[in-house]
Amino acid sequence: MSVIGQFSIVVDDYDDAIAFYCHKIGFDLIEDTDLGNGKRWVLIAPPRAPENATRILLAKAGNYAQRNAIGNQTGGRVGFFLMTDDFETDHARMIENGVRFLESPRHEPYGIVAVFEDLYGNKWDLLQPA
Repeated sequence: MSVIGQFSIVVDDYDDAIAFYCHKIGFDLIEDTDLGNGKRWVLIAPPRAPENATRILLAKAGNYAQRNAIGNQTGGRVGFFLMTDDFETDHARMIENGVRFLESPRHEPYGIVAVFEDLYGNKWDLLQPA
């Protein structure tokens, strides 16, 4: 069996990204290792994620093409999906922490959902499945 170990989100600053994802959204900082020459291995994961859950690698842009992709990694579409089992609590906490939602929560056949932006403008769904 294969699993996705991690995927990258390109960021412009490690500490700003950690502050947003960990303090505003509530992710856990799994690892922050200095690799030298200004590079770090920074892994985050949603709170209470199982040990083998997919992690997010916060990857600092290293060239023009990477910097140009910050905030537009999925061409303006929702590209990331944060699943919750308590939409109301998580939504209220994120708003209180200054996370910008682009819409009010809506009830769809597949669950409760609202689109939010990360600090770079990447779009995420906060989603509680039906």
